Amino acid sequence: MGSFRGHVLPGTLFLLVGVWHMWSSIVRYVSYPKSFQVRVWNPVTSFDGRLKYLELYLITVGGFIDLCVEFLYSTHLHIIVHGVLNPSHMNNFEHSGMLLMFFIFGVITLLSEKTSFLPLPEGALSLIASTAFTAEYLLFYFHSTTHKGLEGYYHLILVLLIGLCILSIIAGALVPTSFPVDLCSGIAITLQGLWFYQTAFTLYGPMMPDGCLLKGNEITCHSAEQEIHGELLANVQLFGLVLGVLVAVAGAYIYAEPKYGRLNVNNSQIPEDG
Repeated sequence: MGSFRGHVLPGTLFLLVGVWHMWSSIVRYVSYPKSFQVRVWNPVTSFDGRLKYLELYLITVGGFIDLCVEFLYSTHLHIIVHGVLNPSHMNNFEHSGMLLMFFIFGVITLLSEKTSFLPLPEGALSLIASTAFTAEYLLFYFHSTTHKGLEGYYHLILVLLIGLCILSIIAGALVPTSFPVDLCSGIAITLQGLWFYQTAFTLYGPMMPDGCLLKGNEITCHSAEQEIHGELLANVQLFGLVLGVLVAVAGAYIYAEPKYGRLNVNNSQIPEDG
């Protein structure tokens, strides 16, 4: 069983990274379409490069803080009980393992980009990122907490979105010049973050479907019809989020093309002017 905070915190991290990835992908493509390259992370080029690695620090520090919340705070430091992992907090330990993978990805990428100790090509970093998402996928698919009914349906959609993240990132490593693949990766991460939020507000907040309620550690509905209605509502919510993200992507492209597309035109004229 999860909680409102337990979904909002990781959702915020995925949402910030996903939105930044989409915007950066669009700007890089409209600026230099012929030399476009897929990136697993995107530097912040403003502020004289002082915030260049902000995304990686967000992943590393944010993942570490969330890891501490799951492993230390949520368990109240009751980690070992009678010589074994505390069985009442297995879901927290599983979440910690997922967050540890993203923390490792952030550390490895920082070492690769900022030092000479671990130089890795972009394709290798993409595969490491896909490994972190694969760990997340397996966590939610084989969760020790039995997701049934309406809660199970929301987590099934989450698993599908995580699978889309894995496929798009691997595709980026295999087709390193594809703008649609790179943009799809950002869209998938954004949708995952939004769905964490949607799950939090629906199952643990004010958007609970009529006839269903949070009782103890379970989501129960008064009848099968009301549970089906809740699942249909989840489909509508997912459609709304997908539509909203696609509209936002189209708007961002329309805004970025005339503003940043001129960079490509100006750069192509430099040799002729010279």
